[in-house]
Amino acid sequence: MTVTRLPENVRARIEAMLEAVDADLRARYPGQGDRAQPIHTVYVPADRASADTPAKWGAAAVELLDAHREPLAELDTASTLPAVRERLLREPIQDLRIDFEDGYGFRSDEEEDAAATAAGEILAGWAAGGDGPAGFGIRVKGLAGLERRRALRTLELVLDAAGGVPAGFVFTVPKIRAAEQVSALVALCEGLERGAGLADATLRFELQIESPQAIVGSDGSVPVARMIKLAGKRCAGLHFGTYDYTAACGVAATDQALDHPAADHAKAVMQAAAAQTGVWVCDGSTQIVPEVEPEAALREHHRLVTRALRRGYYQGWDMHPGHLITRWMATYAFFRGAIDVAVPRLRAYLARQDAGVVDEPATAEALAATVLRGLRCGARSEEELSVAAPELTPEVLRALVAREPIGDLGMREKR
Repeated sequence: MTVTRLPENVRARIEAMLEAVDADLRARYPGQGDRAQPIHTVYVPADRASADTPAKWGAAAVELLDAHREPLAELDTASTLPAVRERLLREPIQDLRIDFEDGYGFRSDEEEDAAATAAGEILAGWAAGGDGPAGFGIRVKGLAGLERRRALRTLELVLDAAGGVPAGFVFTVPKIRAAEQVSALVALCEGLERGAGLADATLRFELQIESPQAIVGSDGSVPVARMIKLAGKRCAGLHFGTYDYTAACGVAATDQALDHPAADHAKAVMQAAAAQTGVWVCDGSTQIVPEVEPEAALREHHRLVTRALRRGYYQGWDMHPGHLITRWMATYAFFRGAIDVAVPRLRAYLARQDAGVVDEPATAEALAATVLRGLRCGARSEEELSVAAPELTPEVLRALVAREPIGDLGMREKR
């Protein structure tokens, strides 16, 4: 009888090769981690930003909600309006960028210098007082041509006035077209950190994907994937630029929109490139704001946000106080519904019962991640979950997401 066995030297060689592959994959794809992704990023032009911008936006959103309660109630299939109104009064904005790019335009150096200093003071106040958004930062001008010098100067002045890098700070870089620009960004961050005596990797940035060249390179490659690799741990997110991108693709102005097929393709590539890297993907903006036809605009924004959530884009841009209403409404409704579906399946998974669906570890991971997102954004509370499913503690949910052994963790509440 012939016995087939690998020679030990071959076995050792295979082990060494695959261990190197494992290490590389772990480094490149560490997973999403415990960072809580905000549901949106609000962009406010630098000349309109102030310390009380979040409160002003929240108040304006509540006023609009109260004025259009009846049509909003028609959208509110998940009974979210009371919770949304309370959120708008308490914490309307989760993430905010003071904008020095398209929303601000080109000004004299003296004017932008003053605005940058003012922005830094606002951010420092939010970081010290705890009354600002949980996440904040600036969007600088692009890295091409003459804009580059202005972008660097603005970033320096903002950090000077902020007294360093406030906790939660990130800067967004628009119109990224080539991976080499990301290498320059890393060098910029390293230089600023050395010059200011900051710890390594203190500065983080977001890449705004607004160009087809970032999605498909001239050689057929996917530059955005290489950008993430070159950024190391400094890239916090990829933000989609709706109108620059679709315009560059030749889409007529009348058809430029978040749900255009060209936009969908770009975001799908971004999503795949960022998957399991810990880099967030953020949907773009819509220029349809509730001003002239508020009810139609609110319905359209609600539709677009719901559509994005169903496609796995859990963050998007908001450009008007009215967007806060439908952002929170759509987000709460989506996660309430998703949690109601996920909880019975997770309980059955833990108990190895038949829930009508045979779930695998990957599905349990996705279900648990959905529940955690819903808890973090406030769609459901931990108290509500503990009543419905006491075994689904946050620790158990995190273990399922990480595919770590649960042991008796899920049964503690039962004993």
